Amino acid sequence: MAAWLESLLALLALPQYGLSTLFVAAFVSATLLPVGSEPALFGLLRLNPDLFWSAVFVATAGNTLGGALDWWMGYGAHQVVDKYRHSRSHVKAIEWLERLGPKACLLAWLPVIGDPLCAVAGWLKMSFWPCVGYMVVGKFLRYLIMTMALLWVFPK
Repeated sequence: MAAWLESLLALLALPQYGLSTLFVAAFVSATLLPVGSEPALFGLLRLNPDLFWSAVFVATAGNTLGGALDWWMGYGAHQVVDKYRHSRSHVKAIEWLERLGPKACLLAWLPVIGDPLCAVAGWLKMSFWPCVGYMVVGKFLRYLIMTMALLWVFPK
């Protein structure tokens, strides 16, 4: 079993498969599933350091598209009655998001609250493209800074 897993991981780390694997990991990690894409990005770059910028851009694209999916899920969820609609914390969160507008999506990179934030932005029917634009900026900066920090802390 260990040999099979090792060969699969080696195959997925090849440049021709590594970027697509990274894209899928980044996309899935941006949904409401608790998955992180940083280990995939770091592993790919440890094996293929020449793919630095390609990997950062692919991870950003996958994670942003996952955030956009969250936005659409939130938009669709707006059609469903929320049983917590009038709770105090819900009302405060909605007021805060409405005050910030699409700029709140800059925080889409944050663990735990970032992905639901994108869904709530859709639920509030905030403008799609400005939200996606802010997601791109926040997610790109996260991947760039985290990847550079990991490569600095764990040099070859």
